[in-house]
Amino acid sequence: MSKVRKNTGAAPVTNVDGEGRGKALDLALSQIEKQFGTGAVMKMGAKASLAIETVPTGALALDLALGIGGLPRGRVVEIFGPEGSGKTTLATHVVAEAQRNGGICAYIDAEHAMDPIYARAIGVDVD
Repeated sequence: MSKVRKNTGAAPVTNVDGEGRGKALDLALSQIEKQFGTGAVMKMGAKASLAIETVPTGALALDLALGIGGLPRGRVVEIFGPEGSGKTTLATHVVAEAQRNGGICAYIDAEHAMDPIYARAIGVDVD
């Protein structure tokens, strides 16, 4: 039985050797940077050390396990796990730590598990 191929409109993929591969890569990178801005793509190893500001989680062992001393500041972080695993408590501690360091936090509670009284007891400014 033969299969019917759909035309996706994409250019066919061809093998490119040596100099052509480098040119193709440079072209792809320049198109990405043109569309998404400078710094949208970074070559691995281009920056040996990248300083990342962090927010402590309130749990030293977790901060050490994360390898950078906490959660990256200014980034969207999703905390995922089964019910009762401590997601809300962890998030509440992170918010308290961020506020102690002068940060402003937004808390999106999809599970409706946030308890303002508990959060206040941990040190969160709920106002």
